[in-house]
Amino acid sequence: MAPAMPHVDGVEHRYAELDGLRMHYAEAGDPEADAVLLVHGWPENWWAWRHLIGPLSERFRVIALDLRGLGWTDAPASGYEKPQLARDVVGLMDELGIERARWVGHDWGSFAGFHAMFDNPDRFERFMPLSMPHPWPPDGPPDPRRLLRLWYQVLIASPVLGPLAIRRGFPVQALRNSRKAGSWTDEELELYGELAKRPGYTEAMVQYYRTFVLREVVPLARGAFREHRLTVPTRLIVGRSDAIARGMGDEYRKYADDMEVEYVEGAAHWLPEEKPEDVLQRALEFLP
Repeated sequence: MAPAMPHVDGVEHRYAELDGLRMHYAEAGDPEADAVLLVHGWPENWWAWRHLIGPLSERFRVIALDLRGLGWTDAPASGYEKPQLARDVVGLMDELGIERARWVGHDWGSFAGFHAMFDNPDRFERFMPLSMPHPWPPDGPPDPRRLLRLWYQVLIASPVLGPLAIRRGFPVQALRNSRKAGSWTDEELELYGELAKRPGYTEAMVQYYRTFVLREVVPLARGAFREHRLTVPTRLIVGRSDAIARGMGDEYRKYADDMEVEYVEGAAHWLPEEKPEDVLQRALEFLP
């Protein structure tokens, strides 16, 4: 049983049926306005955007969805490859009659967004990924220090240790340890913890990293994204203290028509909750 849905002023909660997947989304703003998709990362859900939904809804139709296996969306046994996450979001757009939208993503919501931009560039006006390195590898050999920072992904992906770590509170601890701005109360963290421990959802949270480690990281490292050109205007926003900010080069300039990387000082990984004012300002400047 999922915990009660947290309240955010002006938000209405709805569900869409997408090829057997029951997807939850929170909606706010004028339904006739231009659409903005807010696509969260791991281990979060639509509620990660709670500080941004209201201000953005004054200008846009805001759709803050729950990806499969997280929040209040179904947790099927498969489908956690990031291109599938992108297809889920595009499927929601089709269901809601949204022809074009702006995509603001965080963490895996950003990585899925890159797939959506490559596969369906005609569906998106602007793309604003947060807290995710660009997908193009450096021209030289990989940095061993960057590989070492992936240790937690291997832990979560493990068949036994991964579910055990999640049930024992690893997602909440990851949020707590990375906090820079004191953005969560104990009650807020407890919500994420309770959602992660539900039957089926624990394994889904494992699958986010297991699919990446076993099927996606090697093609990524070998330069699979070099075959794609990014044509959608993009601003990648990264916290200066986020581990992914270290050693991220400008290789993207060879593969993107209009992309820039911007940094947020005094922030780590959880930008929508650590620095919502900074994210909002950059969104309002870039998205219109």
